[in-house]
Amino acid sequence: MPKSKIKGVGFYVPKNVVKNTDLEKMMDTNDEWIKERTGIEERRWVDNDLTTSQMGTYASEIAIKNANISREEVDFIIFATLSPDYYFPGCGVLIQNNLKIKEVGALDIRNQCSGFIYGLSIADQYIKSGMYKNILVVGSEIHSGALDKSPRGRSVSVIFGDGAGAAIVSRSNDNSEILSTHLHSEGKYAKELAVIEPSTTFWVDKIINNSSDDEKGFYPKMNGNFVFKNAVIRFEEVINEALNYSNYTIEDIDILITHQANLRISKFIQKKMNMEDDKVFNNIMKYGNTTAASIPIAISEALEKNKIKNGDLVCLAAFGSGFTWASALIRW
Repeated sequence: MPKSKIKGVGFYVPKNVVKNTDLEKMMDTNDEWIKERTGIEERRWVDNDLTTSQMGTYASEIAIKNANISREEVDFIIFATLSPDYYFPGCGVLIQNNLKIKEVGALDIRNQCSGFIYGLSIADQYIKSGMYKNILVVGSEIHSGALDKSPRGRSVSVIFGDGAGAAIVSRSNDNSEILSTHLHSEGKYAKELAVIEPSTTFWVDKIINNSSDDEKGFYPKMNGNFVFKNAVIRFEEVINEALNYSNYTIEDIDILITHQANLRISKFIQKKMNMEDDKVFNNIMKYGNTTAASIPIAISEALEKNKIKNGDLVCLAAFGSGFTWASALIRW
């Protein structure tokens, strides 16, 4: 059976840097409060007409170059996002057009913070089945335009940033390999972290005719403490699941990259699993929570900083809205 590996990665973030001190001018918050609760010092927000698919295209071009393949060799596209350019069609077909790739299949998935690992898992199975050779997996998000920047929304709006990351998943002819992926969900907590509207119960006709100025349903809603408590449990479970599946222990991990949701969550997991600082990579301080983009952005930066080397055992883990959570264990 063919093996798969991540052959190349790339990322793109908007040039516009929004520091915590900038948010002080928009809402009742301050730099110290944000850093204490999230670890975030700044994030990137688009300040022009840039779209989710355009950012994904820029990240994809870098990933393709780093994978040392041509665009024509990409034979499938998987796009993970909660903030697509349009309600439909999805961003996968827009990436295909932007990159001028032949008429390959394109799949969009909506698994929010777990989206990239879900996409990686799908790509892994397609490669192992022999169906495809080179799959483009993209995570891209523009949150900034849909955040409640009033004092009411401060606990959520200070967290999120815009950005995109991409990876080429290819057949492996060496020791590099995606060893396993593990996917989970628990839909009974769907509304604990969600954007409720628009929905099929509050559709276009009701939106147009609704005279109420209560637009809270259109903004992200998060039960922060509840999400935190579930996240730290599921992160540990799914990391151990990946290790146990391949008969490894926590000591075998060379680098752990978790979804960059909150630095407090990452530090909690690190402490609970007794991992040294040099074995955990975080960059939420610079970019905030970019949901589906956070892991490929982090992988890209970790490679740039020589934190990931050939032969390393790399563990990826994510938790997010749904609830969904996932992990991947990779021999780099």
